Amino acid sequence: MRIVVAMSGGVDSSVAAAVLAEQGHEVIGLSMRLYDQAEAPEGPGTCCAPGDLHDARQVAAAIGIPHYVVHCEREFDERVIGDFVAQYAAGRTPVPCVRCNRDLKFATLLHRAVGLGAEKVATGHYARVEHDGAGGGYVLRRGVDASRDQSYFLFSLGQDQLARASFPVGGWTKDAVRDYARRHALPTADKPASQEICFVPDGDYAAFVERRAPAVRAEGVIVNRAGAILGTHAGVHHFTVGQRKGLGLSSTEPLYVLGIRPRDRTVVVGPRRALERTALTASEVNWIACAPPAAPRRVTAQIRYRHAPAAASVRVLDDGRALVEFDAPQLAVTPGQAVVFYEEDRVLGGGWID
Repeated sequence: MRIVVAMSGGVDSSVAAAVLAEQGHEVIGLSMRLYDQAEAPEGPGTCCAPGDLHDARQVAAAIGIPHYVVHCEREFDERVIGDFVAQYAAGRTPVPCVRCNRDLKFATLLHRAVGLGAEKVATGHYARVEHDGAGGGYVLRRGVDASRDQSYFLFSLGQDQLARASFPVGGWTKDAVRDYARRHALPTADKPASQEICFVPDGDYAAFVERRAPAVRAEGVIVNRAGAILGTHAGVHHFTVGQRKGLGLSSTEPLYVLGIRPRDRTVVVGPRRALERTALTASEVNWIACAPPAAPRRVTAQIRYRHAPAAASVRVLDDGRALVEFDAPQLAVTPGQAVVFYEEDRVLGGGWID
């Protein structure tokens, strides 16, 4: 079949394209340009920058497939960067990769793919999608390589998107992907993986948010759980729940950010044990391959990308949000992050932590 591959310029999407071409599919490489060339970040740890577009083009030439660059600057700025800035200004900690997957790779890029007569969009994600013959829907599963599994970032995809999704390396380990790239002399075989959010390659999220929204630079206070003022700060966008470093406080015991109140610009801190939570609520909940459960459902819940899945029960509230109750307390449940519900390796759904 004709398949469009979202080529980011990394080894995973490079191998995805090569494998599909080797299988006999008609493969078209599409790369998203997300920034103006003059403003694009460069260097180790970036992705989707001009150098990555060059790498993707080289890989396409090596494989012998056509390659095109899709201009997504406006969509990326509005849907991903705009949300990122707004979330930090509201005292939340966003996950922009989820928005990018849903709103660009499997929306904007999928639309372009359909225009090219392609049946599917493939990416280099470590995840798997299968058709459930019994239920008739599509099922999203974890990648085989547990250390690389990226299903967490795909929880917001719907059935129409999963029907056209392909993850060729989802059943591979990272080492196997690298070995394949070396054997086939792909230019990205030994390229380092991106480590930071692509549009903030230096990791200084606060400075980025300030450049986009200068009004966030508003002083506030840091208080303990009793409300006593311990210090001041230069804006709530500098903090995330669970943060220990950079508080600028002296204390006889380590202090952590317990909560952020953007309305009165207050950051609440306390001891590590006070970070424990036994429940959370989540909004914008997406149920991938099942109806919202009418009764509490047993799941394992993952509250951030590198979090160990924890046993829990989830039930739907009257307003459509989900209430997740954990068997054991969890550390640093962070508003703005995603909570994803699993049944063994199957993604049931997920939502945004309130």
